[in-house]
Parts: sequence; C-alpha cells; structure tokens
Amino acid sequence: MARTLGLPLLLVALLVGGYLFTQQSKSVGPTSAAVTQAEAQASSAASATSFAAALPALQAWFADHGSYAGVALPPAYAVTVVRADAVSYCLQSGAPPAVSHLSGPGGSPQPGPC
Repeated sequence: MARTLGLPLLLVALLVGGYLFTQQSKSVGPTSAAVTQAEAQASSAASATSFAAALPALQAWFADHGSYAGVALPPAYAVTVVRADAVSYCLQSGAPPAVSHLSGPGGSPQPGPC
C-alpha cells in the first residue's frame, strides 16, 4: 500500500511546490513590479550621472566653437549626442527600455528617447 501512494504523493508535493514557487516569483522575482521599478530608478540615476559628467565637455565645445553643432563625446561618458545645432542639443543615455534623454542647455534628465 505504501508503494502505491508514494509516487502520487510525491507528484502532488511537486505540483504544490511548483505552484507556490510561481506565485512567489510574481511578487519577488526578476520580472516583478518592484524589481522592474528599482531597475528603472537605478538606470535613471546612472543616466543623470553620465549627463552631469558630459555637460562640462559640451560647454567647453560651445565656448570654443560658439555652437553645439558637430560636438562628439568620447564613449567614456556613456552618452550619445542625438541632436546638436547652433543653440541646443539632445543627449541620450541608457539601454531600452530604460532610456533617458537630456534636452539642453538647461534641461533636466527625462525618461524616454530624444
């Protein structure tokens, strides 16, 4: 009798364990809302730091050339110049889906691409 109940009880225990694991993964797993929000905040903070580091280089370019047109930033800044003209620019940092941009001069980091 014990042999006939052993396998079904083992299967039931595995099914219950699997169900509990999937339910917990929804609230604390790598795709949960809390983890996704924390990753977005970390990416936003990293982008803001990258923008702050790149701004002196942009201002130096503007002081030398009288325009932002043609500015290129080294890869060390982790910032891409998407648009630059005589009086304004748009910088982009991060990787999808956590992309941030900075329209300037005088702007603040905003979520999303330029």
